[in-house]
Amino acid sequence: QVRLVESGGGSVQAGGSLRLSCAVSQFPVSDYCMAWFRQAPGKERVRVASIYNGDSSRYYIDAVKGRFTISHDDAKRSLYLQMDSLKPEDTAIYYCAAEPRGGADDCYSGRHGFYYWGQGTQVTVSS
Repeated sequence: QVRLVESGGGSVQAGGSLRLSCAVSQFPVSDYCMAWFRQAPGKERVRVASIYNGDSSRYYIDAVKGRFTISHDDAKRSLYLQMDSLKPEDTAIYYCAAEPRGGADDCYSGRHGFYYWGQGTQVTVSS
């Protein structure tokens, strides 16, 4: 059974940092398109970043470029999101997601959607 389990969320002041982790069971993270999404209260869930097999064409939403870094570790079967210079508008529930179909270009565009999801971890940034 495929499971994605997020951890690392919490409360931090603006300007601070957090590192989210997503533990993946049943498959190597480099074989799948892996992504982080977030959903703020009253807003739609949006893709924040994605990565495919460590490819250099990592996707980031404009709002986090230069502040967030997505990475993965096959040996640990884990996906990470390093979040620096956090802002109050980064407050949201963050979800890990995985999609088995497609390659690097598909992952960058997100055209296949995402099949597997974690339960989410709360990130709260205070001003």
